[in-house]
Amino acid sequence: METPIPVRLKAARKAAGYTQQQLGMALGMDPNTASARMNQYERGKHTPDYQTMQRIGKVLGVPTAYFYCEDEILALEIMDYYDL
Repeated sequence: METPIPVRLKAARKAAGYTQQQLGMALGMDPNTASARMNQYERGKHTPDYQTMQRIGKVLGVPTAYFYCEDEILALEIMDYYDL
């Protein structure tokens, strides 16, 4: 099975109202490469390391576990629990 990170990352970014460039810049990436780097993460070409995923989650207001959850229903439950 492929990693669920790309799909979950894109969904969380859009839900938070960030562009790829805005999210990358919020993570401290160079403005000239932020969009391309985030695009590679969302397409699954590259996978961010765990610490980067933690930072992304913090910026987007999403628990890190959400990005790694293979089951869609469980991912939604994680989000519901996090929102409590």
